[in-house]
Amino acid sequence: MKKLFIITGEYSGDIHAAHVVTELKKLCPDVVIEGIGGENLKNAGVKLFSDHKKMSAVGISPAIIWNHIQLGKRVVDYLENVFKPDLVLCIDYGAFNLNVSKFLKKAGIKVFYYIPPQVWASRKWRINTIKKYIDKVLCIFPFEKPMYEHYGIDTHYCGHPLVSQLEPKVDKEMFFKKHGFDVNKKLVSVFPGSRVFELKQLMKIFIKSAKNLQKNHPDLQFCISHAPNLSDDVYNKYLKDTDFKVIKGENQALLSCSDALILASGTVALEACLYQVPMIIAYRGPWIFYFIYLMVRCIKKVSLPNIIADRMIVPEIIQKDVTVQNISYQIEKILYNNSYREDYIKQLGEVKELLSDKNSSQEAAKIIADEFCNKS
Repeated sequence: MKKLFIITGEYSGDIHAAHVVTELKKLCPDVVIEGIGGENLKNAGVKLFSDHKKMSAVGISPAIIWNHIQLGKRVVDYLENVFKPDLVLCIDYGAFNLNVSKFLKKAGIKVFYYIPPQVWASRKWRINTIKKYIDKVLCIFPFEKPMYEHYGIDTHYCGHPLVSQLEPKVDKEMFFKKHGFDVNKKLVSVFPGSRVFELKQLMKIFIKSAKNLQKNHPDLQFCISHAPNLSDDVYNKYLKDTDFKVIKGENQALLSCSDALILASGTVALEACLYQVPMIIAYRGPWIFYFIYLMVRCIKKVSLPNIIADRMIVPEIIQKDVTVQNISYQIEKILYNNSYREDYIKQLGEVKELLSDKNSSQEAAKIIADEFCNKS
């Protein structure tokens, strides 16, 4: 009987991990799987060593650092002395997973990394840590494989998980009817992020921008996406003076039937790209973290569609430029400049074609199965 331990650090990693588990159990029904994760892994039948409650915080503080150190020590001790897995699968969450991998390597535990740290975007020196402590990288972008192999790292390209996991576009008329939207108005949806600090930085300016656009364009209606991992209280304090609809738990449906999107940077931009819905990226954080980011970044683009295409397609409004005027201008351009809109949608389609049609979770499961299920 083989044992696998999975380490995720936040909601998206938990989703991707659950898909891999589902596929792996088809190939290796008797595999014993435990891990650090959330409800998705739990529902997939994984016994949780710990959940994400103390892992999803962002920033640097004594409490956050202490929580991560303590959890790292506990999980390494458990894996080395109690569970003794045949393989540990790290998923995303680079800082924690790379630190833990150092101790796992010393303990003689094999480590694979699915959705590795984006060293091509920032902190490229981490690729040396990956080479030293990770046995195999399961990457999700086509340009990552030659980069890792250049450094002598065993790498398998799995394809991006969103390609196979993305739900089909919903019927727009039915969705509008379900949520009480006016079918004669354009829908602009706001995705302010899935972390509390992102809402603190972005929600107020996003709402002001939406109000400004609605005032100047009566043919517009707005909706705010509620990240399912955040409580209603976190959102409600920002919505006291608005009549905007808030939808929770239907992110992909909302993305697919919107006419334009105001997004915080993240995977949601790639989802929007795959649906070919024009968007803007607006993002800002505490200035200290922004200056740190400027020092460690390797590329100047922040949104995945732009990075994959290696050119600017999606407007990126960053830090001091995140204003009502700039956001409003870009949304108006998307909605009312027809030639610009048509070209924008065409370019999003070109990015979509660059991504593999591989089923990423199936590919990852096959590699894991080949490693320990098909060996004596």
